[in-house]
Amino acid sequence: MATRIASFNLENLFSRAKILNFEDHTKATKLLAKVGELEALLKKPDYTAADKSGILELENELKNYIIIREDMGGLFSGRGQSKKVSASGKKDWSGAIEFKRAEVNEMARESTIRVIKEVKADVMCVVEVENRLILDAFNRDGLGTGAKGRFDEAMCIDGNDKRGIDVGLLSRFPIRSIWPHIYDGTRQSRTFSRDCPEMELELPDGRSLYVLCNHFVSKMNGDPPESQARRKRQATAVAEILAAYDLTQDLVIVAGDLNDTPDSGPMSPLLDMEHLHDVLELQFGAAMDSRWTYKYKNELNQIDYLLVSDPLRDAFVAAGVERRGIHQIDKVTGETPFPSVTSWTSAASDHGAVWADFDL
Repeated sequence: MATRIASFNLENLFSRAKILNFEDHTKATKLLAKVGELEALLKKPDYTAADKSGILELENELKNYIIIREDMGGLFSGRGQSKKVSASGKKDWSGAIEFKRAEVNEMARESTIRVIKEVKADVMCVVEVENRLILDAFNRDGLGTGAKGRFDEAMCIDGNDKRGIDVGLLSRFPIRSIWPHIYDGTRQSRTFSRDCPEMELELPDGRSLYVLCNHFVSKMNGDPPESQARRKRQATAVAEILAAYDLTQDLVIVAGDLNDTPDSGPMSPLLDMEHLHDVLELQFGAAMDSRWTYKYKNELNQIDYLLVSDPLRDAFVAAGVERRGIHQIDKVTGETPFPSVTSWTSAASDHGAVWADFDL
């Protein structure tokens, strides 16, 4: 049975945190660093005069991108020029920073639809979706009917990212079981930035296909050591989950945006596993000019993956990357982008969709 599996970071379907909505990621990095500074100040049990001044300054600087939600007690009093921090510390109020959303324009949505329809996958891991209801509505109303139109299943579980960045799955096969991993780690430090759901699909012949969807922590803020350490922790955790399978017998796929390159240290616990194979390496070997999945300025890297167990390697037919939803792909590869991709704001994503065919 010919089966196509894919993974695609589609950068949200209907709305995206405004703080992430820049072509130049360095601006988002600087703003997120400011959010981190604000969070650190807000968490202090007691505020000094300098803390209060810093909270007001940062809140004003970030007002286009965040709101500070006050659930109980009060952080602020007054308005405009008379606004001040009235709480003496975090003990006086409860609440959190929320990210304002920016609508995804219709052309970007059309570009996303075009990528998914061109890939024609039977199973697709989707990265950066808001929630299950939005994914389900997009699947039902956006992808249309037909043999390779809407999928039979659309699943997403809310993960750990407060910006609403989750991972999900679109499948033409029934989903029989789901094991989320949002609680792995500790309450203070969850292992997965979003989640690593294990989903068991039932193939037409009754066999099980296991898909683990992932979105590892990114390199924003200059990829500090703590981000590298967390990606390694995430890669190690996925490898530990895989230890429960027999990769010489079970049909297992690790899919998603791992936010790092094949030769990186943080990825080694996962990519160096015995009986686990990168489909793009199976197809292209080590040649990164054919394997790249992500475009940022002049950098072309593979950070999106389909990693498969031995039986899937044995059933492997071909693999590739659908890049025509990326802005200015014509300047990189000479490929003609989809007609809807006229700017970075109308692009489907700055990631290509990885796909692989198997004879199951």
